[in-house]
Amino acid sequence: MITIEESNNLVNIAVMSEFTIADFKQFEEHALYKLTAPGAVNLLFDLRGMLGYTPDVAWEEIKFFSRQHNHDFNKIAVVTDDQWLTWQAWLSRLFVDADIRAFSDYKEAQDWVQG
Repeated sequence: MITIEESNNLVNIAVMSEFTIADFKQFEEHALYKLTAPGAVNLLFDLRGMLGYTPDVAWEEIKFFSRQHNHDFNKIAVVTDDQWLTWQAWLSRLFVDADIRAFSDYKEAQDWVQG
């Protein structure tokens, strides 16, 4: 399950429990809509409540960011205490030219992505 909030140039996504393909499609719809507005788009992923994700989500993420939107996002902040997710955020830099950073503190991530 996810919640999504949009404001100005920011799409804020919080994931609770398992991140499914339906959740990813919901995120993708919001992000694509936000990309139609002028200006750079930033993403804030709060993954502290995520317990896991389905394999199809990982595949969709690679397709979505690496093929179609690798130049569309300005900043991507990932909030997590999980070292594996931090490593994945770092690895995503290979596919996306956005400035991607992992944070353990939500407020720090929010300040950075909005600043």
